[in-house]
Amino acid sequence: MLGFATFAALLPELRDAWRLTNTEAGLIGSAFFAGYIATVAYWTALTDRVDGRRVYLAGGVLGAAGSLGFGLLAQGLGSAMLFQLLLGAGMAATYMPGLRLLSDRVSGPAQSRAIAFYTAFFGIGTGLSLVVAGASAAAWGWRYAFVLSAPGPALAAALVLLGLERLAPPHEGARTFHWETLFPVSAWRRVLAIRAAAGYTLGYAVHCVELFASRAWMVAFLAFATGLHGDGSFPWGAAAIAAVVNVAAVPASILGNEIALRIGRRRWILVAMLASGLFGIALALAAPLHWAIVLALLAAHSMLIMADSGTLTAGLVASAPPALRGAAMGFYSLVGFGGGMVGPTLFGVALDVAGGAERVSAWGWAYAAAGAGCLAAPFAVRLFGGRRAA
Repeated sequence: MLGFATFAALLPELRDAWRLTNTEAGLIGSAFFAGYIATVAYWTALTDRVDGRRVYLAGGVLGAAGSLGFGLLAQGLGSAMLFQLLLGAGMAATYMPGLRLLSDRVSGPAQSRAIAFYTAFFGIGTGLSLVVAGASAAAWGWRYAFVLSAPGPALAAALVLLGLERLAPPHEGARTFHWETLFPVSAWRRVLAIRAAAGYTLGYAVHCVELFASRAWMVAFLAFATGLHGDGSFPWGAAAIAAVVNVAAVPASILGNEIALRIGRRRWILVAMLASGLFGIALALAAPLHWAIVLALLAAHSMLIMADSGTLTAGLVASAPPALRGAAMGFYSLVGFGGGMVGPTLFGVALDVAGGAERVSAWGWAYAAAGAGCLAAPFAVRLFGGRRAA
């Protein structure tokens, strides 16, 4: 994931250097997820037929090519979106196929915890990406930040290929590939017919809108908040703060899954979603306040966003029968990261419509737009859940 947050770390600098609007900057962030959702169904379905380690290897190569190409060749909106697409396709071939590699090797009660750890480490990858991007850009310029992130995906592919034993996939030897392999609609319909699986998938979509909008714009928000304090009172640079916050939020996913095992998945997911939406708005409006208040709210918001991540994924895996697990995970990731594709652009559009990134109220509207699905979730469940029960 070394190249995952490189653009987010450098968004304020590249937005100004390329004279982009907030909407255009959001489009570059969203292009990563466009590459992801365009290919994730294929990569994940492929793990039912071929050794998942080979799929992971392809993802490592694509991710390295995306980072290297961005660093060497990107010149503006169009080229930046192209290389972000490659990065997203590389992530699609590693994240959910990697989860499949894990879930096939762990069973029983340990599986839920293993999945929670796996999803939580997404935050560590994000934090590491921000640290490397911020430090290398400060030392050598933004192009080197992308170039230096390229070896990461390649190394990950080598670790998985050499470090995991081979397991025969369920349908090994099947060589008939057609449109149903790329988009297994009939399997997705069977997944959606399972009410719990459909609920976890929809929940993941609104979760990802807020999560990836927040991550894409976190450094930019911190730069804005820092600018409101003329004495530069924030203790570190924006990229370093964002990295620390992302890593600090990692235990929230694991702890959230443990709470959900005790009080129930549905109840915990709704509590976490409502709280994260409210804290996002509070964070934006607190930008002019003392840096300690801003950072406390930023950390709380990031933890609340992550608090239901592992629970949603573990619930999906538990609700899908083994024969549909690959298709269910592919569809789950497709819908969720489709929300991730919407999030950064939605945030940028809200900033522009509400008056621009120089206004505190505009940031409030942007965070409200990103968290709207999570804020609405408890009320939607109460409304439609009651009707379904009736």
